[in-house]
Amino acid sequence: MKKAVAYFRTSSATNIGDDRDSEQRQRIAVTAFAARNDIEIVDSFYDAAVSGADHLDERAGFKALLQRIAGNGVRTILVETANRFARDLMVQETGWLKLKNLGIELISVDSPNAFIEDTPTAVLIRQILGAVAQFDRALTVAKLQAARERKKAATGKCEGRKSWQEMDPKLVRTAKALRAKKLTLRQISAELANQGYMSHTGKPLSRTVLSRMTMA
Repeated sequence: MKKAVAYFRTSSATNIGDDRDSEQRQRIAVTAFAARNDIEIVDSFYDAAVSGADHLDERAGFKALLQRIAGNGVRTILVETANRFARDLMVQETGWLKLKNLGIELISVDSPNAFIEDTPTAVLIRQILGAVAQFDRALTVAKLQAARERKKAATGKCEGRKSWQEMDPKLVRTAKALRAKKLTLRQISAELANQGYMSHTGKPLSRTVLSRMTMA
């Protein structure tokens, strides 16, 4: 049985959480494809609130994925769609080439041959789809920006990204209580991890995040 790792990405923080379907939808699609094709998913990695235009080496989840497969023999990565891998055309093409040079197979489960064939026609189709995804994202951003500006003009304010206090007040209270006990940020991170508080990538909360959280 072929072994693979799965990669998931969500662009917006508003699409993160148990009540959102972005990550769940991706997992269902990738898991179903693996089952149909006799592929064992040995691990999965998730970049939450990470833009598809960000380079691979700027993504904590994808970097962890590469470290995970560096010495374990796994040479296949499954993604839901090509734009879950990258929405920016240059990032998509350079990222795919980097993986290819490392001997890593990238499979988009909605179009399994998208990153396998290297014929001029396949490259053209992949680039067209990447360009369409990039345009679609830019159009969505422009529409959201216009909507925010209209709301701000009408109400004088516009909601931005939710603070940690809004998302998880219990976590903030716990972090501040630990800070009041004179624990270092590293110690607070470890204690919160013991209590089950982790980042969206499954790692202990960073000192930067905790500093902002406890100073708010």
